[in-house]
Amino acid sequence: MMIHQDNIAVLDDGPSVAEKRKDSENLQAGNILYMKDSEIPIEEFIYFAKLSRARELSSPSQPGHITASTNATSSGGDAVDQSVKESGGGMAPLNCGEVEHLSRVESKKKPTPEAFAPLDISEGEWTQASRAARTATWVSIFYLITTDVLGPFSTGYAFSQMGLAPGVVLYTVFGALAGYSGFLLWRLFLQLDSDEHPLRGYSDLALRIYGPWFQHVCNILQSFQFFLTVMVIMITNGQSISQLSENKLCFIISVLISALAGCVIGQIRTLKNLGWVGSVSVFLNLFVIFATMGVMAHSPPNYILYATTHPEFNIEAPDPISVSITAPPELTLVDNVNGLMNAVFSFGGATMFVELMAEMRRPMDFWKGLLCADLLIFLCYMVYGIYCYVMQGQYAYINSYQGISPYNWQTVCNAIELLTNVIAAVLYANIGMKVLYNSVGRHFFRIPDLNSASGKWIWAFFVPIYWMLAWVIALSVPQITSWTVLVGAGALLQFTYTFPVFLALGFRAQRDSALPEEIYDPLHRRVERVDHGLKRWVRGLRKELWWNIFDGVIYVGSLVTCVLGLYAGFKTLVEGYIDSPSLVGWQCSSPTG
Repeated sequence: MMIHQDNIAVLDDGPSVAEKRKDSENLQAGNILYMKDSEIPIEEFIYFAKLSRARELSSPSQPGHITASTNATSSGGDAVDQSVKESGGGMAPLNCGEVEHLSRVESKKKPTPEAFAPLDISEGEWTQASRAARTATWVSIFYLITTDVLGPFSTGYAFSQMGLAPGVVLYTVFGALAGYSGFLLWRLFLQLDSDEHPLRGYSDLALRIYGPWFQHVCNILQSFQFFLTVMVIMITNGQSISQLSENKLCFIISVLISALAGCVIGQIRTLKNLGWVGSVSVFLNLFVIFATMGVMAHSPPNYILYATTHPEFNIEAPDPISVSITAPPELTLVDNVNGLMNAVFSFGGATMFVELMAEMRRPMDFWKGLLCADLLIFLCYMVYGIYCYVMQGQYAYINSYQGISPYNWQTVCNAIELLTNVIAAVLYANIGMKVLYNSVGRHFFRIPDLNSASGKWIWAFFVPIYWMLAWVIALSVPQITSWTVLVGAGALLQFTYTFPVFLALGFRAQRDSALPEEIYDPLHRRVERVDHGLKRWVRGLRKELWWNIFDGVIYVGSLVTCVLGLYAGFKTLVEGYIDSPSLVGWQCSSPTG
């Protein structure tokens, strides 16, 4: 694919400096709609993404050095042009054809009226405005990914449902696939995000590759996943508060305390600031891991808690702890699949990866945070999951720090995890509210950009509404925590395993279908294609055939796992509601007994 080399006209009677400044301010506030993504050819996204990556390579990596980068771009673009030509925009493994930078020369030719004429704003102003909200570093991303994904306290329970050997294999496979999916999303982001056309979320990536229908699917699933996850964490926190109060505090009030904490901490708007809070959560989680391991070695499991979910269990004469190398014979396929879904849930963090990269100063550094987080998370899961299962066997509880018997240590761990769970819930709510803000508020109601002054006030008003609504629904729906299996199969599995390879296949099919004689004109934002339709996709998929077959196998396997997970999830829900002694919401009695 060749890029048409034309001159950009600069009008002699152009707008004044004051008008340009106002345009730049409006751009930063998000008041100028440049062009709908669905109307832009993918060649344009690739073209400007290469230029943006070149700016990142040529700019200092220290915090706050946006000015140096904009000076380089506003000086005529020579430095950027040279960087693109030498490095391919940082996209050497996944190049998209030759890119030739546009030179700016003066012209007295009047512009032809076009529906989407470029704004008369300098490159430096455009870059500075579009990067104004991008402040997160890869270290912040490491803490945020770890805060999001690291949840080892259910791994012992998952091993008890699958067996030791299947658990090790499945956690390893899903961990490797989750890392690969994160890598794919990172590569797609680098090739489709730019200062001119910034990506703001997972749904934007879906829109640029497959169109509005897939964007709506992602928005709906993301909103459902984050909102339900927040509700589940609120119920879990309510259980912790109930244990701290020795079940003397009404469970409704316990959950309300968690919701109020989320309302306060949720006022943190940027992921950069959440990264500092997330770092506290990571170290607190590590402390609870080591503390519970020590307690399990010197005390029996919490038989009283086990009896609340197994009415036939005799606390006075408990069965000895048993560990199964293979799948436990007393469990059914549904139990095994539920354990599998817990493994899926454990690595399900890719849902917000695009949102994290969208707030990074240098998205090219995302791989550092991803690699460090994945290694730490996998190590914690393997060591902690195997240890909990060996020490507690079939009595392993889904929240391991509540499954220990000494009350004093229950109190300490519950208090710490209460804080870390609130931080995790705030992170989920932050991304979930941003999805709703951009996909519903900005699209349908034309509310101001989130980074504008009025947008910040709207955010402050929206946060308590989101949390109070989650509190009401969480208490109104009995056994809301049982829905986690459906979340794992219906949403987390899709965003972490199914959608990344699906997006990669669609992107490669379009990028690699370009013929040498096809020309993209950046000046008029047009592309001249020789053919259209299915044959272009077939031609594109043939270029990296074996890689595409590999991704296709992962895609099919993810769909099969999704079907199994949904089946097990629905069956567990039905059985739970049938066997439950009470299906009434808003009860003061705690589920922990």
